[in-house]
Amino acid sequence: MEELPDWAPRNIDLTTPSAARVYDYFLGGAHNFAPDREMARRILDLHPSAEANAQANRAFLHRAVRYLLDQGVRQFVDLGSGIPTVGNVHEVAHREDPQAKVVYVDIDPIAVAHSELILHGVHNATVINADLRRPKEVLARPELAELIDFSEPVGFLMVAVLHFVPESDHPDQIIAELGSVAAPGSHLVISHGYDARLEAAGPDQLSRRLAGAGQKVLGEYRTADPIVLRTRSRLEELFTGWPMVEPGLVWVPEWHPDWPDEVGVDPSSSYVVAGMGRKE
Repeated sequence: MEELPDWAPRNIDLTTPSAARVYDYFLGGAHNFAPDREMARRILDLHPSAEANAQANRAFLHRAVRYLLDQGVRQFVDLGSGIPTVGNVHEVAHREDPQAKVVYVDIDPIAVAHSELILHGVHNATVINADLRRPKEVLARPELAELIDFSEPVGFLMVAVLHFVPESDHPDQIIAELGSVAAPGSHLVISHGYDARLEAAGPDQLSRRLAGAGQKVLGEYRTADPIVLRTRSRLEELFTGWPMVEPGLVWVPEWHPDWPDEVGVDPSSSYVVAGMGRKE
């Protein structure tokens, strides 16, 4: 049994891989354990570009935060924030404005414990251990109210998290709850795993393949966070009430690249699409 570091909660499950800790491993972090690393290796066997994809998604997060800052947004709620391994929202935001407010929300105790360490002594940023699938509970947390003023625009970040939320948990309703408290000028940011080959399967096979592909286990090594794949049209539906800003729903390297030739390789190899909506 792997020994827990001093900062880790005593009651965590070390036998089941965690999406947050696998993602941490792909980003070069040290806050992961043997089952997470084994899952990461199995994913790399199936998808050798997974590590590069994780890094492309993190780069998208940085660009999205900078875009929101340019739009005058100074409050951020990062839902399913994970472990802030390589760059994180408050660092990006505070370079522009040290008064920007950031609340991280995650269900994984390791992600929360590490975030608490990083945020110790940092002003205008905090972390909440909560389940984004219960948005009313998240929005009612006093830690959120201490930092976020919902009469002003907020950036809701749901980056690489909704593909762990099954349809039975009603992602539309989650987003609608966020919209119900958001002031005009607030933004919704989503990135989501996507495989265009599923769209090519045709209508007769699509629903069956979506149901099976997302819940697939790697051999007998199950994860606590099975992936749910969605069609492009379904992902666009998630922005209902949040008209999308240009360029709409695109592969993550194509979303406001820092320079025109940044995309380089085939953008579809990222296997992640992203978009941003603005509440009018």
